[in-house]
Amino acid sequence: MESFFQDGVVHKDRVIRVGTRKSQLARIQTDSVVEMLSQRFPAVEFEIVAMSTTGDKILDTALSKIGEKSLFTKELENALERKEVDLVVHSLKDLPTTLPPGFTIGAVCKRENPHDAVVFHPKCTGKTLSTLPERSVIGTSSLRRAAQLKRKFPHLDFKDIRGNLNTRLKKLDEKEEFSAIILATAGLLRMGWESRVGQILKPEDCMYAVGQGALAVEVRAKDQDILNMVSALHDSETVLRCIAERAFLRHLEGGCSVPVAVSTVVKDSQLYLTGAVYSLDGSDSLQATMQTDVHFSHEDGDSPYDGAQHVGITAKTISHCALEAAEALGIDLANLLLSKGAKQILTVARQLNDAQ
Repeated sequence: MESFFQDGVVHKDRVIRVGTRKSQLARIQTDSVVEMLSQRFPAVEFEIVAMSTTGDKILDTALSKIGEKSLFTKELENALERKEVDLVVHSLKDLPTTLPPGFTIGAVCKRENPHDAVVFHPKCTGKTLSTLPERSVIGTSSLRRAAQLKRKFPHLDFKDIRGNLNTRLKKLDEKEEFSAIILATAGLLRMGWESRVGQILKPEDCMYAVGQGALAVEVRAKDQDILNMVSALHDSETVLRCIAERAFLRHLEGGCSVPVAVSTVVKDSQLYLTGAVYSLDGSDSLQATMQTDVHFSHEDGDSPYDGAQHVGITAKTISHCALEAAEALGIDLANLLLSKGAKQILTVARQLNDAQ
């Protein structure tokens, strides 16, 4: 195929097909990515192809029970492999830390607020988790959220809740079962539902999931045209934070079925990564923070781009040394927690979750 993208200029009209999940939030997220690409490449026509994934179809089982790492991505990747679509937009936290061969994350867009939010039942408006009555029921489908919040708010009960954002809000509002539910702030903001955010959970209450709040664009690793095009959407700080987070999770061999949480910040050219593992009830935990210098420019004797992926991410526009440092930070922090007994905590959590 003749190249249509050279030196940042599109030389040929072509329709780029963009794969997405069918949910309203997925469509909003995909529309935002397509809009950013259209602004940069006005000569390119984009067509959105929506499809259902396994995770969208299995609504009666907790995600952590299904045991499949690519619940929300497999069908989209199949379409990418068959060249039915040219790129796919995901929530980065849905993408496994090891991608199938032949794929790469070609762009990680600027992160939205990565923290979790509490949405209260109308009868509990004005309350916070700490002021809810004893034995109030909180809905969450995340072991990570439940483990941390059980530890911080022992007076509350936690119950699984599944479905997309619209479904979960409907379950909250129309039934008396839940006093509140925990959702990602980013999704609520993207849906335009800021008014439903009753409380944003700070890291000291509940650290977030790896990659939470960031959108990722997955492409075929050898499709240089598409890779070059989407790389314009990379946000350097988000990329470095998410590489550190994903390296931490991958080295711990964590996933949906174990409670692993992170918090990252870049300040004065230093990348700080806090990571933690928890038992299912939150009673046992390990947490630590490490930092690394990520102030490297391409002029600082940086080695040229060698095609390497960093936990599935290709980012040739960002300093190779900075990418290496971010990945090493995640691995080092995982090793620190493993040396303190993290493997045992995660193994027991996985076994208990499988047995429930």
